Amino acid sequence: MINELAAYEREPDAVRTTEAMLQDHLFGKQPGVFAHVAAIPGADGDDVVGMAIWYLTYSTWEGVHGIHLEDLYVRPEARGTGSGKALLATLAAIAVERGYRRLEWQVLDWNAPAIGFYDALGAGSLDGWTTRRLHGDALQAVAAQAPVTT
Repeated sequence: MINELAAYEREPDAVRTTEAMLQDHLFGKQPGVFAHVAAIPGADGDDVVGMAIWYLTYSTWEGVHGIHLEDLYVRPEARGTGSGKALLATLAAIAVERGYRRLEWQVLDWNAPAIGFYDALGAGSLDGWTTRRLHGDALQAVAAQAPVTT
């Protein structure tokens, strides 16, 4: 499904993640990434039709953790079945149960169906904020400027 999401987001060749990496990150000694799946009954048992991959954040202003939803994906044939809403509701319930104050994610500005879905749930956008990223050569260049520590 990660590859399907990358293709949907017009980046089919961008995925570098392997099954071994996912296994380690989700189920290793110190998992830092978590996942939920949505399944619907099929002829040969349940068919996984959606996923939510997330990790913890921390708010210095709130003084508590939050959830960052890295990826939410529901296969096209399962959209409209409530699977996406169930995945988001599960993450919201985890946040409420644990006393987290935020469930956040990004959505591509051209993805009108997803934006409409999120708006219908009451999710607001963070006006005035933009996402910034150091990546590749820029990340390497800034890292090279780190002070040496012993």
